[in-house]
Amino acid sequence: MSYYTHQILIISFIFWSFFAVSQNAYSSEQQELYGLSMHGDAKYSPKDTHLDYADPDAPKGGVLKLAAPNDSYDTLNPYTIKGTAAAGLALVYDRLMQRVWDEPFTMYPLIAERVEVPEDRSSITFHLNPKAIFHDRSKITSADVEYSFTLLKEFGRPNMRRVYGLVDQVQIISPSSIKFTLGKGHDRETVMILAMMPVLSKAWWSQREFDQTLTEIPVLNGPYKIKSSDIGRQIIYERVPDYWAKDLLVNKGHFNFDEVIYDYYRDATISLEAFKKGDLNFNRESDVTKWNTAFSDVDPEKIIKWEAPHSRPERAHGFIFNLRRAQFQNVDVRKALKLAFDYDWVGQNLFHGKYKPVDSFFPNSILAAPEEISMEEQKILDFWSGDVFINDLPEAKTIRERLKLSVELLEKAGYVIQNGKRIHKENGRTLDFELLISTNQEKKIALAYKKNLKRLGIDMQIRLMDSAAFQDRRKTYDYDAFSYFWLNSLSPGSEQSIYWSCEAAEQEGRFNYAGICNAALDEFSLKIADAQTYDELKLYAHLIDRVLKSEHIMVPLFYKDSDYIAFSKDLGHPDITPTYGIVIETWYTNQP
Repeated sequence: MSYYTHQILIISFIFWSFFAVSQNAYSSEQQELYGLSMHGDAKYSPKDTHLDYADPDAPKGGVLKLAAPNDSYDTLNPYTIKGTAAAGLALVYDRLMQRVWDEPFTMYPLIAERVEVPEDRSSITFHLNPKAIFHDRSKITSADVEYSFTLLKEFGRPNMRRVYGLVDQVQIISPSSIKFTLGKGHDRETVMILAMMPVLSKAWWSQREFDQTLTEIPVLNGPYKIKSSDIGRQIIYERVPDYWAKDLLVNKGHFNFDEVIYDYYRDATISLEAFKKGDLNFNRESDVTKWNTAFSDVDPEKIIKWEAPHSRPERAHGFIFNLRRAQFQNVDVRKALKLAFDYDWVGQNLFHGKYKPVDSFFPNSILAAPEEISMEEQKILDFWSGDVFINDLPEAKTIRERLKLSVELLEKAGYVIQNGKRIHKENGRTLDFELLISTNQEKKIALAYKKNLKRLGIDMQIRLMDSAAFQDRRKTYDYDAFSYFWLNSLSPGSEQSIYWSCEAAEQEGRFNYAGICNAALDEFSLKIADAQTYDELKLYAHLIDRVLKSEHIMVPLFYKDSDYIAFSKDLGHPDITPTYGIVIETWYTNQP
């Protein structure tokens, strides 16, 4: 239900990082750990009772009513690629360890009360909390962890199958202790990915098909249970009052509502009207025009509007070219298409001057490559002597100048005008393509872009699709170009290979939407997952950013550095907003 829960298709793996000791440096011996930080010391210790951004005295009760991010769902299993998972399932599936949101990349005990790892990160041993139970009161054991691992390794999402495949041996030490020994190809991040493993009930799942859409409510283990599921329409979660982990550091002051309800609507316009009518009591608005105009009729005595600041990387959103298509394989063509976009007009007329153009694949963060290349970066780039990784797009102040430069680049690529159309002079192929979009806001942007492309003799067909059809084509890379994004945390790691590697470009269900294959990207994506220090992580993030910007794989769109939140005055929240933005799991009701 936090920002990243709503992006569960993507954030299910992007936050995993490798371990560091919170108090002392690793020795060559196995050492028991509590706070697990990628770099430096963990913020919290076993003496702390709650996270700074949570109110330990938050009242319990009330109902949180939300609109689901999709328009439908058909499965209660979020861990396979089959079907569209229901919103909010993170509430009912607990993991071995839990990430926090006021540190870049630190996790703390949940089902596993402590872990052991050696200095080389070649293994990890989990010691389970003896109080950990499923909702049916059965004890969570090492056998459940082993079964979950085996099941997800065979049938889980591609990132799970890939990383779990690096495990060489699984050893059940006792009913409450289990050790994973890693094999060839692991990196320092691998143990963290294992620590984020959801734990499933062996007794329940062993009697059922895992790799199918699931409509039956399973035996679960989170702070909530599924009260009711009306497939495609609504799902209701009910708080577990005797949840065994409610007083752990990561949970104290969290999960305060008695019920959490997700209602499904055809689109965001309808869900906004439902919010204004009182059918929902929380609304996250992504459309700045609606934010500025559509709330004029709400009662300020009942509704609060809040532009909540944050310091997390924003979405690298754009019209992404599919480089698997012939018309986009020439970088000069991609440059020309990018130049044809009028950022000034779109920014002022559609985003009211509040949004910023995406200028990085890590926008709004210190991971974005600075304009000046550092000496350390240059040394690495010099190794790739045959490549030039600079964003060499010509500068132009007006759209007229930009279109003139577009024509020069298109002619350089062999495209000339014949009968008003842009045609390749050698093969006679017309330069046209289809753009897939999924929202009305994107349609407005696309229509403005289409006009400029038409001036270049390029025909761009716009296709607005429903969510299910759009996601199906996204998963199979079945598009010329489409409007989508990549999302990073402040701790990028192994997901970079899922985003950019040559291997991912050839495998459906990954996230290499552009189909880019670049040896330097492959190398830097591996290096970032094995970074020893945060400075090293930033170095490789900057390098990845430079390579991607030099490839011009999309027409970048816009981002904002705050969240637009509207909510009923009967909801309350802690005073502190953590680095990654609001955490709705810490909100509560103001009503008795």
